[in-house]
Amino acid sequence: MFGSLTDKLDGIFKQLRGRGKLTEKNVKDTMREVRQALLEADVNYKVARDFVAAVQEEALGTKVLESIEPGQQMVKIVHDEMVKLLGEKAVELHPIDKHPTVYMVCGLQGSGKTTLCGKIALMAKRKNKKPLLVAADIYRPAAVQQLKMVADQLGVEHFHLEGKQPPEICREAVSYAKKNFVDLVILDTAGRLHVDTELMAELQEIQKQVEIDETLLVADSMTGQDAVNVSAQFHEQITLTGVALSKLDGDARGGAALSIRKVTGCPIKLASTGEKPSDLEPFHPDRMASRILGMGDIVTLVEKAQESIDMDKAAQMQEKLLKAQFDFEDFLDQMNQLKKMGPLENILGMIPGIGKQLKGIQVDERDMERMAAIVKSMTIEERRKPNIIDGSRKKRIAKGSGNTVQSVNQLLKQFSAMQKMFSQFGKNKKKLKGLSLPGGMPPI
Repeated sequence: MFGSLTDKLDGIFKQLRGRGKLTEKNVKDTMREVRQALLEADVNYKVARDFVAAVQEEALGTKVLESIEPGQQMVKIVHDEMVKLLGEKAVELHPIDKHPTVYMVCGLQGSGKTTLCGKIALMAKRKNKKPLLVAADIYRPAAVQQLKMVADQLGVEHFHLEGKQPPEICREAVSYAKKNFVDLVILDTAGRLHVDTELMAELQEIQKQVEIDETLLVADSMTGQDAVNVSAQFHEQITLTGVALSKLDGDARGGAALSIRKVTGCPIKLASTGEKPSDLEPFHPDRMASRILGMGDIVTLVEKAQESIDMDKAAQMQEKLLKAQFDFEDFLDQMNQLKKMGPLENILGMIPGIGKQLKGIQVDERDMERMAAIVKSMTIEERRKPNIIDGSRKKRIAKGSGNTVQSVNQLLKQFSAMQKMFSQFGKNKKKLKGLSLPGGMPPI
């Protein structure tokens, strides 16, 4: 996420290290490079210009403490201004407080509307709300079938009327929702290859016939300034209440995220960070600014862990680790819980400092899959007592998992080393007293 922009900003601030103080010259030189980095990231020209001016004014008017390096001071100022640029505070979706609450999702074709509808439905379902996905795109081939597949996958209701126009489909969906105790109606509207009069007229007609509580535009973050321009045009004609950034896990340069709020005045409310239905986050300006500047996002990491990890199991696992009773069944269970949190590269990137250390290193999740396959090829007894795995068993496990004996040996060796390490921890519990993850979570 924003890898190129993050690397460039980090390199720029490194140049300030070792200097005794911030001067007008080194501030201007630094901000000239920052502006260039923003423009290369496809940030709106006026937004980049105003941002640089604000940072420069703040930096030259700030007395730098002797204990703080110029680079650190500049990062703090840039971070604070970036938070302002992104919206300062998180703006939540309209609460699901009436039956039904109605969200309309719109955007261009290929922006990820249908996928986002499913993610919002899952988010509502996890809050014990009953969502209804409404197929109001009657133009794109297989659009109705795609939304139905998403609904079936998530175990939520799907609504569509054959031979009807989108405004009527939406009106009837809301009527159906009222009779069937649906909490949230999510309207998946049609998109076009570009903004046109027909598309806008249809959306305006839906707004006339249905009381909409939240009008969300899905903006493809990979399209940079195009996403900003589309957002502005939609906002002018149908009055958006929020923007959802999609495909932030792709090669997003950052331009859309950094420009949309300033150009349109419309808050970014959601960020889609992956392909899985659970890869959707509320948009927090301060956390996003920290990620862009390579400072990690430990708060979001903890929230993801709390949502995905069974805390009781984690506490039991801590006891097993300290008593050196951790086996391959526990190992497999921990891998499964870790996968629920999302792509490993994203998780590591949220840990302050880790992202920079991993620069240039590809995190291959296939290694985890390979290890899981080896463990699954073991018998229950072998998982619980790895020391009984001899040469013939290794050959069987390797063949069953589609790996080599060397791969099996490597995993056994790594596992043995890990057991010894935790055994040493267990012998000196005093050193572990109070050791936990942020938020009081036991380690996993």
